[in-house]
Amino acid sequence: MLDKKVAELLNDQINKELYSAYLYLDFSIYYQEEGLDGFANWYLIQAKEERDHAMLFLEYMQNNGEHITLEQINKPDKECTSLKDPLEFALEHERYITSLINTIYGAAHEVKDYRTMQFLDWFVKEQGEEEKNAEDMVKKFELFGIDPKSLYMLDSEMASRTYTAPSLTL
Repeated sequence: MLDKKVAELLNDQINKELYSAYLYLDFSIYYQEEGLDGFANWYLIQAKEERDHAMLFLEYMQNNGEHITLEQINKPDKECTSLKDPLEFALEHERYITSLINTIYGAAHEVKDYRTMQFLDWFVKEQGEEEKNAEDMVKKFELFGIDPKSLYMLDSEMASRTYTAPSLTL
């Protein structure tokens, strides 16, 4: 059995990851409607990754005999009025998710739950990558997004992204 506070935070993270998937699906729809299929692809893959992150947390809790409570997933609350908006919102969101992972890690550390800390190590590394990717997307858009030809090339780059499920062994 996990420490009660750690279990609550892990359970909450399942719901936060599902919200993340929902948010990124919303961004994908926005870009699809704007005619940027590559950006839509990028965020569709992000949505799949976040869903898989939720499933990893869920599986970890189940493997530790914990009850899981799924909450209602809120409607994404970001209003996109420019092509850059989803990119900035994603960066802000990834920083938020990093803070949540760090909070869980800290709670696990307090109770010397080394197994949970080891489980979270992958997510700590993953969040570093997620923040870097989000920062790079903002920078690239700031450099190239205003010029239609460059935006087309950037969109083509985003279209080439493929999905690979995480290979975290629990």
